[in-house]
Amino acid sequence: QVQLVESGGGLVQAGGSLRLSCGASGHTFSSYGMGWFRQAPGKEREFVAAISRNGEYPYYADSVKGRFTISRDNVKNTVYLQMNSLKPADTAVYYCAAQLRDSYLYTRSRYHYWGQGTQVTVSS
Repeated sequence: QVQLVESGGGLVQAGGSLRLSCGASGHTFSSYGMGWFRQAPGKEREFVAAISRNGEYPYYADSVKGRFTISRDNVKNTVYLQMNSLKPADTAVYYCAAQLRDSYLYTRSRYHYWGQGTQVTVSS
């Protein structure tokens, strides 16, 4: 079992940046593939970015490619999402998720554990 806690959300103007963090506890962090998903009001939760257990393989949704960067620190048990050039369309609750493999990291149903989410609001 692993517990996930997100932080770093907030209100930012379009074009600005935020860095989300997700701290994990309860199990060996390096055993988990990690992902970020987001959910806007009235929409389904969608894939944003993911990273393999060893940190070598990042994956991104087309909508954030070139603007967002996912990384992880297996010593600090933390995964990060650096978000640059933010747009109002990026407004959502952002969730961190973990799975005990590196399988279909872009697929929501493959994840076993979820954080509570952190709100990101981008004003125009």
